[in-house]
Order: sequence, then C-alpha cells, then structure tokens
Amino acid sequence: MPLYPETEPYDHGLLEVGDGNRVYWETCGNPHGKPAVVLHGGPGSGCSPYPRRLFDPALYRVVLLDQRGAGRSTPRASAHDTDMSVNTTAHLIADLELLRRHLGIERWLVWGVSWGSVLGLRYAQTHPERVSELVLTGVATGSDAETALLTRGLGQFFPEAFERFWAGVPEDERDGNLAAAYNRLLESPDPAVRERAARAWTDWETAIIPAPPRSVERYENAEFRRGFARTVTHYWGNGHFLGEGPHEGVVLRDAPQLKGIPGTLVQGSLDFGNLLGIVWRLHHAWPGSELVVVDDVGHTTGAPTIAEALVAATDKYARG
Repeated sequence: MPLYPETEPYDHGLLEVGDGNRVYWETCGNPHGKPAVVLHGGPGSGCSPYPRRLFDPALYRVVLLDQRGAGRSTPRASAHDTDMSVNTTAHLIADLELLRRHLGIERWLVWGVSWGSVLGLRYAQTHPERVSELVLTGVATGSDAETALLTRGLGQFFPEAFERFWAGVPEDERDGNLAAAYNRLLESPDPAVRERAARAWTDWETAIIPAPPRSVERYENAEFRRGFARTVTHYWGNGHFLGEGPHEGVVLRDAPQLKGIPGTLVQGSLDFGNLLGIVWRLHHAWPGSELVVVDDVGHTTGAPTIAEALVAATDKYARG
C-alpha cells in the first residue's frame, strides 16, 4: 500500500470554541510544511491516525481534529445531557476558523471523507480565501436526496436489513424521514430506547457497506455507538443544517463558487452515492476540479487503490 510511514503528533490540545465545547486537535509532520486539515466523516466518527499516512510528513503540516461531540472533543454526543442544538454545520465551520487562527495558518489544503467532504465543500464555499486546495473522497454533498437514498432507497437492495431498520421506529413515522424518526428515539429520556435505536441504526449502517450486521468493531463500543448514531441522525434529520436550497441542495448549487480552488475528487466506482450521480454533477459544476474514479471499490478509504489515488493527489499539491 502506497502509504507514508506512521507518524505521531508533535503537538495537540483542546480548543475552547464556545457553547461549553472544547475541540480536540493535533498536528503532525513538518511544523514548517504546507498546512492541511483533515475532516472526518459521520458526522460523529472522530479522527483516526490513518489519514496522517496520506501526506508526506516531510512536506506537510497536517492538522486533524475531532468535530464537536466526537472523539476526544467535549462534551461528547454520547452523553444524553449534551446540547446538540449547538452542533450544526455553521458551528463546525466556525470551529475550523477558530482553529486555523489558533494555529497561525493563513490557508490550508482541506481533506475530507464522506460527511467530511460535505463540510469541506461548504467551508470552501463560505471561506474560499482560506482554502488552497481540496482533496475529497467518498464524496457527498448533504442533499436530501442522498439522505433519502441511504435511509430508504437502498432498502430495495438490502430488503431484509431494511425491514428490521424500518420496523425500529414507531409505525406512524415509518413513511416519513427515517433519520429524524431515529433521532427522536435517540433523544428519548429512556436509556433503553436510546440503546435499541443506536444498535438498529448501526446495524443498518453495516448492512449497506455491505457487511454482516455488527461486524464493524467500532460499533461494538456502546459509547461510540450512542454518540455516532445520535450525531448522524441529528444532521441527516435536519438537512445537514445547510439551509434552504433547490432540490439538489446548496452545496451543488454553489459549486461554481469553487472556481479558482484546485480540487481532486477520489471516488470508488461502487460507492452507493454514485447512484444519484452526485460526484459527476459536482465535478462538472466545479471549474478546474479533477475526478478520479477507482474501479471495483465502494465507500472506503482503506482500499489500496483509493489510498494510492489520495496520496497521488496530496503529493501533487505538495509540489504545487
């Protein structure tokens, strides 16, 4: 696999971002290198060491963070008394700006996976002067159509798993927004209701990878499971907090605003998001973007061919 060697952070901390939240961050690589920030998926997954290896540590100053409520940031979404009303896309974008200034960075490359690509795109559209390049994979734009596909549309491909998922919400809510319905369960005062909902949600997530239910190790951690499911449904059930827009969503609508920002989109040919043509539409609406389609790979960063394409992109922008 064409990854750079494992590297440890040379600095880290917790940044006070307001609303009682503290965001965990770390930096690795060359303190004087090209700045890059890594945006994890979910929402709510938290950052992991793996993306560090996608950047040349001699050339990059890589910043990783746990978004509000996730990972080592506090308070955690897994705690029922955590206020999720102050965890929105606008809050996360403001946190990125606070962190950038805290670290003394003028502009940085933005790397994002899945939900991180939605956040990275919206950040670049609202703060284009702060983004030198974008490298995105498992590309999504946060539209209602994408949420509907992942929560209902894929049921035709995984009917048995979908039947269990669909039956996990009250009967009178099964024809509506399933993410919002699950979020209401995950906000229940009854911990048993919350736990059943978190398990049902993560079972569906693993079914559409596809993988057998409960095969993903992180979902066996009850605290992670609660926080992840609560955060994902909070965002998916509220239009990703992207505001009003046309049917395809505000990120696609505003894609022309990315003109002048170089970007590479690395997408597996078997990613279910491709069923809506999102990544192709984004590529064609974003002047100067590059689309790299990797054959026979789904929604993952772990495949060697995906890693190879991502490293090629970061290497290219390091030279630029």
